[in-house]
Amino acid sequence: MRQQNRSPVNQAVIEELLTTRNSKWTLTVVLHLRHDTLRFSELQREIGTISQKALTSSLRALERDGFVSRTSYATIPPRVDYALTELGAEALKAFEAFEAFAARHWHRVLEARQLFDARDADQLEPPVLRISTGR
Repeated sequence: MRQQNRSPVNQAVIEELLTTRNSKWTLTVVLHLRHDTLRFSELQREIGTISQKALTSSLRALERDGFVSRTSYATIPPRVDYALTELGAEALKAFEAFEAFAARHWHRVLEARQLFDARDADQLEPPVLRISTGR
């Protein structure tokens, strides 16, 4: 097997890439594109809870990083299709692994959130000062 010559790892670039993938909608958009090329309106309808602005922003970031391709057609009305690129298909493997993790452990996450919120609520309540009247 032939090894490719690769540049040394640039930790700053990796951290920046991981940060940009931290968008609320990135995984959802990629997971919805896993099987088909979709039009913007189809993607928005499938996801359901995403605003037009958030979807546009997510798609632009994914396109910029080479995960999604955008193909526009000069038709009336205009048509724009989105699909995963080869790089996006490779990232999909990691996203599907996280999806499987979420499916296996969602109940544990909810329990942890409830415990945290209860603890946090207890810390926000002012302490009760009890004054003894000496009786």
